[in-house]
This record gives sequence, C-alpha cells and structure tokens, in this order.
Amino acid sequence: MDLSSFSQRYAEARQKFLQACAGAGLAVESHVHPLRGRDGEELAMDVARLGAADAANLLILSSACHGAEGFCGSGIQVEHLRDPAWLERCKRDDLAVLFIHALNPHGFSWLRRVTEDNVDLNRNFLDFSQPLPDNPDYRAIAHLLLPRRQPPTLLSTLGLLGYSLRHGRMALQGAISRGQSDDPTGMFYAGNAPTWSRLTLERVLQQHGLQCRRIAWIDIHTGLGPRGIGERIYKGRQTPEDIARCRRWWGERVTNSAEGNSVSAKLNGTIDNVVPLTCPQAEYNGLTLEYGTLPGLQVLNAMRGDHWLHRNPQVAPARQQRIKQQLRDAFYVDADDWKAQVLEQAREVLDQALDGLATPLPRAS
Repeated sequence: MDLSSFSQRYAEARQKFLQACAGAGLAVESHVHPLRGRDGEELAMDVARLGAADAANLLILSSACHGAEGFCGSGIQVEHLRDPAWLERCKRDDLAVLFIHALNPHGFSWLRRVTEDNVDLNRNFLDFSQPLPDNPDYRAIAHLLLPRRQPPTLLSTLGLLGYSLRHGRMALQGAISRGQSDDPTGMFYAGNAPTWSRLTLERVLQQHGLQCRRIAWIDIHTGLGPRGIGERIYKGRQTPEDIARCRRWWGERVTNSAEGNSVSAKLNGTIDNVVPLTCPQAEYNGLTLEYGTLPGLQVLNAMRGDHWLHRNPQVAPARQQRIKQQLRDAFYVDADDWKAQVLEQAREVLDQALDGLATPLPRAS
C-alpha cells in the first residue's frame, strides 16, 4: 500500500497518473479540455487501456466525476497502476482494463464538484430532446439552501432541518441532490445540454466499449456516509436479475438507492446512463464506490459555501481560500488512516470485479 499515490493538487495527480501509466507501459490518450486550470495548467481527461482491443470483458475505473472528489479516485488509480502484481493479474486474453483519470478535470483543478458550466456531471446524462425531470421540492427549499449570506444564517439552516422533520431526512436529501434544471447557478444543476465531460466520455466509451460483451465499472466518489467507509452503491438497470448479479460479485453489502437502503438518494441523469447509450450490446455491472468523509451537515455547508462563492466571486482572496479549503476537506480527508482505508477497500472491490469478469459470459442471443 503506497500512500504517496495521493496528491495535493490536480496537476500533481495528473503527473502521477501519467508517470504510473508510463511505468506500466501503457499509452495514454489525453482529451484536452478547452480551458486551463487554476494554476494555468493543461486540463485533460486522460485514458489508459491495459489489454487487447477486442477483449470481451472491460473493467473501467474512473475518477473525478465530481471534480473535488478526484483526489481519492486518482489515488486509487495510481496505486493500482504502480502494482505490477495486480496489473499482471489483469493480463488475460478476454480482459481489458480502462483507467479514466479526471472525468471532470476543470472541477478537479478549480476545487469544485461541478464542471465549468456549474453542472453536476452525475446529473447531466439526460435526454435533452425530451422534457427534463422536474424537481419542485428543490424550488421549495432553494432560498434556504443558498441564502444571500455566507456562512448561512441559523434561520436558513433551521428551515432545512424543519423540512427534514416534516418530510424525513432522505426526502430532504432527495430534494437537494436529485438534480434540478431551473437554476443554472444553483446546486446539483443538471444542465441544459451535454457538457464537455459527457461528450468526451461518450467518445471514449464508443472507442473502447463497442467491441466488448460485458462491462464492469467502478466510479469513485466521496462525501457521503461514515468516515473512511466505502459504500458499494448499485448502478445499473433496476431488474432483479441485474441487481442479484451485482450482489453475487460484490456481496450483500451492495446498496441500491431505488431500494431506499443507500446513503445516496435516488438521482436523475447519473453517469451509468451512458453505457446503454454508447455500448448497448454489453452486459453492465456498475458500482459507485462512495467513501465517507465528514458529517453530512459539514459537507452540505461546504457545498453551500462553494456555490455562494460562485455567485459572489468578488470576495477577498483570504475568504475565497477558506471556502475552497472547506470544500476540499469535505471531499478529501488528508489523513493517513483514511487513505489506507480507501486503498484497502478499493483493492477488495476491484479484486471482486476481476473475479466476476472471469465467470462465464452469458450466451450470445
């Protein structure tokens, strides 16, 4: 276990990822973002593949769907790329492994969960040719969620707690996080069109996934749940067969937002929707691996502060720095014990994925 796999900034994380790929003998496709990072650095969604182009099975490991959560996912990717024994285990004729570093590089660099458009990438995978999902519950609490003052007033926070007491904690969480399409400067904004990150990811999957018959995808997230615990949240079709297969691979600890047993509310427009769109021929087995960081109210207030700053960018640099540090702390615990827990649990999940991908493929219809 190598805790030096983790980084302090996006540029450092990218450099470590590129170096680890070079050390493993893997070529990297760099999909360069049109904007620059907060230190003027190049931003990119970097992709490395281990395995044959025609492999029947594809394992995807991705980071930074939510930019500020990328420190954790990048560390996991670098740790595995630096491990010759794990890479050797992946070298089978029927298997390829795809590392996608920084799905949302702009948010990773600028310490925001969202993209350059203030869009939550994990709500952006909608059919924009159709009417978008409505979230009237968000509209009802938006004035409490993002008041004009920062830090938020006690009255606004009590208003949110009152909503929770009346409707239930998960109802409040759903109202906040389900996704909304009304306010482009608000929280969990789904966007009004596909983002750069979504379009780029679609091209990546069309290139690497159309030849395979089965895809397993581990997407790394942080910010929900008990500190250091990686919850395995099911992502895929809500059929008994698919859910049962996921639990055969990753155990009965797998939760499912649709069943109401997850730390995550049921969401709209999540990233797993891209698989049937780009690779409809493949059986899909997906997990969000969600690591807890700080207590939920602290995480929420860090996000409230960041969105307030997005709306009020003229504030003093020292205040900006405090808000950004609070957001980073909410999604990345810069402590050795937390990092060790992260790597240990990720190794188990990825080993189980390799075991699952070694089972017989379903017969072609």
